[in-house]
Amino acid sequence: MKSYKTMLLELKTKQPKGDVVLKKKINGIPVLIVKDTGSLPFVVYIDGDKLDAFKSQKDAEKSATKVIKELT
Repeated sequence: MKSYKTMLLELKTKQPKGDVVLKKKINGIPVLIVKDTGSLPFVVYIDGDKLDAFKSQKDAEKSATKVIKELT
């Protein structure tokens, strides 16, 4: 039986579907923007958790920066 810690580690290392557009750290927190198909192609992941989907990469970067500023 898998422990909670190993399941959480598997989820964190799992790569989202799509092409990676941006991968950087903002204030030490990893941010990943992935281009996927659909009406809102740019998906933002902050520390492995999905934040939201956006129409443009610029909007995705702005929201990631804003959320990290608010949380730290």
